[in-house]
Amino acid sequence: MKNILPILLLCLATAAFSQATITLNADLGTTTISRQIYGNFSEHLGRCIYDGMFVGENSSIPNTAGVRNDVIEALKKMKIPNLRWPGGCFADTYHWKDGIGPKDKRPKMVNVWWGGVTEDNSFGTHDFLNLCEEIGAEPYLSANVGSGTVQEVVEWTRYTTHPGGDPMADLRKQNGREKPWHVKYWGIGNEAWGCGGNMTAEYYANIYRQYATFMTDWSNTGGLFRIASGANSGDYHWTEVLMRDIPHNMLEGVALHHYSVIDWKAKGPATGFTEEQYFATMKQALKMEDLVNRHSTIMDKYDPQKKVALVVDEWGGWYEVEPGTNGAFLFQQNTMRDAVLAGATLNIFNNHADRVRMANIAQIVNVLQSVILTDGPKMILTPTYHVMEMYSVHQDATLIPITIQTADYQVGTEKLPAVSASASKDKNGLIHVSLTNIDANKSQEVTINVRGISASSVTGRVLASGKVQDYNSFDQPEKIKPAKFTGATLKNGVLTVKMPAASVVVLELK
Repeated sequence: MKNILPILLLCLATAAFSQATITLNADLGTTTISRQIYGNFSEHLGRCIYDGMFVGENSSIPNTAGVRNDVIEALKKMKIPNLRWPGGCFADTYHWKDGIGPKDKRPKMVNVWWGGVTEDNSFGTHDFLNLCEEIGAEPYLSANVGSGTVQEVVEWTRYTTHPGGDPMADLRKQNGREKPWHVKYWGIGNEAWGCGGNMTAEYYANIYRQYATFMTDWSNTGGLFRIASGANSGDYHWTEVLMRDIPHNMLEGVALHHYSVIDWKAKGPATGFTEEQYFATMKQALKMEDLVNRHSTIMDKYDPQKKVALVVDEWGGWYEVEPGTNGAFLFQQNTMRDAVLAGATLNIFNNHADRVRMANIAQIVNVLQSVILTDGPKMILTPTYHVMEMYSVHQDATLIPITIQTADYQVGTEKLPAVSASASKDKNGLIHVSLTNIDANKSQEVTINVRGISASSVTGRVLASGKVQDYNSFDQPEKIKPAKFTGATLKNGVLTVKMPAASVVVLELK
């Protein structure tokens, strides 16, 4: 904290303030913000699983059943609600039976998607599902549709959820797990329009119907939550076909993937980027608002009661890999840019909680916009981690409707709204307001008119640093971390907030 306070004081003292006004209607909320919006994604890609989460039981790094203890504790503190596995593109080449039984007898495979490395399958179904139990997260399994079979997926559901008297349940017990796991969330293929099979929407809709027909919750705990492989960013035809052609009693969720990429051929550096590159990244990130609106409008046409969830199960920043690392491993640093990106995106998801009921940032350790980075025995928490932890107060709380007017953040001739926000009321009656200021240069003075509640006090935390390119390194692991926020005052139902440039603030009203 002592490192961040001088920076905040400097920001507040020297930067010109821009203005934003928010109206918060604390007594009008009816929609629950699903905790599942705060999910993560883990793929057999680079150093995400191996050397990231999983080091093996014989590692000198403290572990529980091969999973790093420091990672376990960090994920518990972050209150991770769900974890998606084993991919990604990898999922549609993965055969789950290769990852069960004695580890020394498991067949090897080549990871054709991510560097052609040899995969020994030492981290499999038991390891993943036991990890989810350890950290208190719901497992989200991605089923192999691209190169698998209906029978293979059906047997996976039986292996994981059938209590007994079934050949797959008996096989599970032989492998050391007597009771079934609770596995509710199932993705039926991944990116079927691309690495999952290069299918048309019409063809995939029929394939989905076939798979969904035979997938059953054998534990009788309320049914599976089946998620269709959804659109790539603005492919609205894909969503239209799925909602039109798949009976809604066979469909619980439709996925959407969107990465904040400047240019797929020239993504720009993860650190040392220019303000123009930062602005371009935020422009792509804020497109999520339009994407969610337009995909939701299509879904509303076929599902006006909003029974089918929009599941944004891959999102985040994507830049060039760190110099000197394997280009196929997608290892990148994580700066204040990523913190602001995460805060703004989560505000969008919160405000659309009537339709967006699950999401997964990509990816959890050492890949893309990770919440954790590791280097041998060392582990650091990224700025994105701190945003996810700060925003966890919204999980399963009631969304509070807000209206917002904000100044613009301008670079050259282009403009973006500088401030975004979302708010909720938890089961104890506490109000939480999350704010992001994407402006890399200007502080923001935000006036919040609080209606429908008589609040008497405000506290908060802030995540900020000297510049948007700052990050936590293994030499300076706590350069960026949440600090007590003292820039908020409450008087006569009006909350005045002074936010530093490029910052994320979460307030609590009592």
